[in-house]
Amino acid sequence: MQDSKYMVATERDAQWGLVVSTVGYDEVYADEPYPTKGHGDGYYFDIERGRILDEYQMLYLLEGEGVFSSRHATDVPIKAGDIFLLFPGEWHTYHPLPGSTWKSYWIGYKGRNMDDRLKYNFLSLDKPVYHVGFSDDIVYLYNFALRTAKEEAAHSQQILAGIVNNLLGLMYSLERNMELSRRGGYVDMINKARLRIREGVEAKLTVQEIAAELGSSYSNFRKLFKEYTGLSPAFYQQDLKLQRAKELLSTTDMSIKEIAYRLNFDSPDYFSSKFKTKIGCKPSEYRAKTR
Repeated sequence: MQDSKYMVATERDAQWGLVVSTVGYDEVYADEPYPTKGHGDGYYFDIERGRILDEYQMLYLLEGEGVFSSRHATDVPIKAGDIFLLFPGEWHTYHPLPGSTWKSYWIGYKGRNMDDRLKYNFLSLDKPVYHVGFSDDIVYLYNFALRTAKEEAAHSQQILAGIVNNLLGLMYSLERNMELSRRGGYVDMINKARLRIREGVEAKLTVQEIAAELGSSYSNFRKLFKEYTGLSPAFYQQDLKLQRAKELLSTTDMSIKEIAYRLNFDSPDYFSSKFKTKIGCKPSEYRAKTR
């Protein structure tokens, strides 16, 4: 069984930065021929010869097991709960294992937004498979994309572009959470740490003290925190302090010196330097602009 829709995009749609060309759902029962018939021109392929597309695709395997290969990744096992990515100009092939039922969603897209993500290593040809597990949110988004494509309402391409971005964000987040969870409850520890830093944004509380409260060495805590958030705990804390400083500058008559010491910066000059580096202007200039 296959349920799919092929889309048309205008030059104006392309200026949005991302357009969707195809979205669908495929269901193949044990030992049925694969790929199924009904794919559009340029999409159907022979699993031995493989194919090369001129677009990106994101496929989510809802049920089954199989094997994926590309020019950069050979014979990668895939299973239910995996997302695998296809890249333009990259040879690839994939298929279910004999005797395996195969249920999958796909969405195809292209545009400079995606090219930039590949260029800046948010995505990589060397890592085409993401282990995200079963997700109601991912299933909902694929079904939403399929409905949107079939309805073809005004600006449906912009809605579909948003769905692709949402799927990519979920893919990133779910895999990272699963990786950290396998290490023994570290996700919970990092979430507690972030809450503690937020609650103590005006307190004399160091990130070393937070690590100790959570029963971790600072070096291990820092490593895990940065893996999860992309920031070191000290930088995360400083960023929150500067956000609080912006609020105090725009809503109170506190002096810059008072704000610096209230937020436990070493000195007003140090506070002003960090503020200008992050915000792009001095605290006094920010206050003048916002009031």
